Amino acid sequence: MTRIFALLVAVAALIAGTAGASAQGFFDMRDIMGGGPNFGTPGGGSSPVSRATVSYAGDYSPGTIVVNTAERRLYLVLPGGQALRYGIGVGRDGFRWGGVHRISAKKEWPSWTPPSQMLRRRPDLPRHMRGGVDNPLGARAMYLGSTLYRIHGSNEPETIGQAVSSGCFRMTNEDVADLYDRVRVGTTVVVKN
Repeated sequence: MTRIFALLVAVAALIAGTAGASAQGFFDMRDIMGGGPNFGTPGGGSSPVSRATVSYAGDYSPGTIVVNTAERRLYLVLPGGQALRYGIGVGRDGFRWGGVHRISAKKEWPSWTPPSQMLRRRPDLPRHMRGGVDNPLGARAMYLGSTLYRIHGSNEPETIGQAVSSGCFRMTNEDVADLYDRVRVGTTVVVKN
């Protein structure tokens, strides 16, 4: 009986080790842009920060996107002193930035090629990922000028409202698709630190 118990314990440990390695591999892929693991359904879930129409005071023209990294919110300025407010994930310490850019491109289910700076930090990353539900850019991406940064989707809704990325602004796939449909290439994006 003791041998059977010992054998069962050894098999359980082996299975746990294999599952841990598999989960670790999955975690590394999900952590590409700086977030944490999500073992749920890719692309599932809604933002912990609800999208809302809010009063907005500012000297920005309707259609301007204002990213407030301190608030971890993105505002799409509307006419009449209002804005659509979205929750976002922002750059973690050392990766926050500010400035004014324009959306230079928009892509649905974008592919992703890690920049050389990221590959130096994370040589284990894939050199290219095709678009799809497992891609860290999510369902949509809006590219910011000639920078390496984007406003993009995420399959990790639990990271919205946190400082998690390498400088990009992440949204839930549902919210990024909504914003994507409302803006065009050339839209001004103001990033406030």
